[in-house]
Amino acid sequence: MSTTSTASSEKKKVGARVRVQKFGTFLSSMIMPNIGAFIAWGLLTALFLWSEDPQGGQGPFANEYINAALGPMVTYLLPILIAYTGGKLIHDVRGGVVGAVATMGVILATSSPVFIGDSPGSPMFLGAMIMGPLSAWIVKKFDQFMEGRIKPGFEMLVNNFSSGIIGAGLSIASMFWLAPIMHLLMNVAGVAVQWLIDMRLLPLASILIEPAKVLFLNNAINHGILTPLGTDQALQQGKSILFLLESNPGPGLGVLLAYIIFGRGSARASAPAAALIHALGGIHEIYFPYVLMKPQLLIATIFGGMSGVFVELLFNAGLRSPAAPGSLIFLYVNAPPNAMLGVTFGWVTATIVSLVIASVILKASKQGDDDLAKATSDMERMKGKKSSVAGTLAGDQGKNTTIRSIVFACDAGMGSSAMGASVLRNKIKDAGYGNDITVVNKAINSLQDEFDLLVSHEDLADRAAAPTPSAAHVTVDNFMSSPRYDEIVELIREQREGTTNEEPAADPAGSTAAGATASGATPTPTDTPSQEGSDQEILGVSSIVLGGTATSRDTAIDEAGKLLVDTGKVDPSYIDSMHEREGSVSTFMGNGLAIPHGTNEAKSAIHSSAMSFVRYDGGVDWNGKPARFVIGIAGAGGEHLNLLQKIAKIFSNKESVAQLEAAQTPEEILEIFGKVNA
Repeated sequence: MSTTSTASSEKKKVGARVRVQKFGTFLSSMIMPNIGAFIAWGLLTALFLWSEDPQGGQGPFANEYINAALGPMVTYLLPILIAYTGGKLIHDVRGGVVGAVATMGVILATSSPVFIGDSPGSPMFLGAMIMGPLSAWIVKKFDQFMEGRIKPGFEMLVNNFSSGIIGAGLSIASMFWLAPIMHLLMNVAGVAVQWLIDMRLLPLASILIEPAKVLFLNNAINHGILTPLGTDQALQQGKSILFLLESNPGPGLGVLLAYIIFGRGSARASAPAAALIHALGGIHEIYFPYVLMKPQLLIATIFGGMSGVFVELLFNAGLRSPAAPGSLIFLYVNAPPNAMLGVTFGWVTATIVSLVIASVILKASKQGDDDLAKATSDMERMKGKKSSVAGTLAGDQGKNTTIRSIVFACDAGMGSSAMGASVLRNKIKDAGYGNDITVVNKAINSLQDEFDLLVSHEDLADRAAAPTPSAAHVTVDNFMSSPRYDEIVELIREQREGTTNEEPAADPAGSTAAGATASGATPTPTDTPSQEGSDQEILGVSSIVLGGTATSRDTAIDEAGKLLVDTGKVDPSYIDSMHEREGSVSTFMGNGLAIPHGTNEAKSAIHSSAMSFVRYDGGVDWNGKPARFVIGIAGAGGEHLNLLQKIAKIFSNKESVAQLEAAQTPEEILEIFGKVNA
């Protein structure tokens, strides 16, 4: 009973930590993309600040006209950028726009003389971080409610008017409901922070901040509290010490220097490079595994942080704007001239204190090679995702990363990638690992850094790699028959055998499906009539042509596109987007198949999913490769994905392709598709 209770308690603790981590990550995702705007405001303030009263502070190039932009930037621009970013995270651009409109209410209520008289206003970052995502969530729920209820042709009208009405209503609500709460919170928090500063107790904040860094809880503190309060303080005083509490690289740098001197094995060998990345690159997560190897080192980082803050208080140091990442370069760029000395002594003192304490701990610890790889793995487990930087410390190079999630990425995320994902999914399933690995397809602009392996067309590799730095990246020249698929399956097999030391059990469902396809057996029970009917609603007899007349790639796209338009489910403008898509990356899939489709931006031209099938007995030159089958796709939601999976399975089987070549009627084509268990 006690064991069960302890396990349950541990599970709750881990769950709570993960929830706080996710919350902190979300806050960081609103602030980090806009750090450049904060820096721009800080630089303009430092250089061009102008005041009628010479004692009120002047920049070296004080300019009355440029100074006029400083107030509106921090009062309106920065909060609106934060609100838009937060709203976009919840409900794409539509959510961002409504979030920005709604946030104007709380901005005005906390800055306009109509509300606050002659009192100084506060930059409404906290209000923006609440109102932006909240407004987007409300719009998202409205859109979900209206889905399927809007008559074709009225989508744009309803979307635009609903955005305006909801945005206006929420703006008024934030003005009279949220603003008073924000006033109260900012006043209480400001008084509390000022009390800590006046009582010289601010160094105690390191007791919370330094362990929070290692546990990846720092974003909730830094971007949720310190950045808004620090900006408010910087606006009034020209700088804020709050920007230095989390960004000071000294505590971590001291630990890494101690490993260089007294460390052992791989930890000592990798510490110099880690110290350089940490101090100049500002990527603090690089030192977290070193602390996790010996949790006693938290004492070094805490006392290092406390000593740094204490010295910064003595010298009245501070920064004009947030330093993110926490690089020494950013610290000096954001420090006003009168704070340079204090900033320097702050990080140097923190480094020395942390170095001394960490050295004592390391020297007194047991001999043996420090297990940096295990510590890195523990760190990634706590973070909830892989670290592309820290992963290099453990030699994380593809084979050492257990593949559990795979994503196929293409421009629109509905055609090429869906086919590729289906082909690889079937190969993995036939190998017996179908229940262990997920294979999905996504548009590049919706990718997140949450996958172990990313597959993309070689022409899209750079775009797809940017949002997924933690994933291993594989490129293919066609999605249907790339030899890289077999390499991926073999890698998975090696990983599983190396982990379990036994042959994985075959997936009965996978074996049945594979056997049925190869032998041309009758459909399995999963191929219900209703499912086939659903497929035929997307691909009908009238959309199948067995004697295509096109003689080139472009005319073949026109022919397949016209069949889509003739169904009444697709606007004529969609054909132009099919050509645009082809101009960016070829839709030739291999095995004589091309699947032209529109760009992601053209989805508004699709009323419901539709497909067309054209067979060219003589073949069509598709960028130097012969295409005998051209399948046009217009996908709305995921309705067409089941049929795409069937097509992928057919074209990966030579016997099925031969049946398509021999078919004499459109009905035979539909029958072939219906016999495949996707």
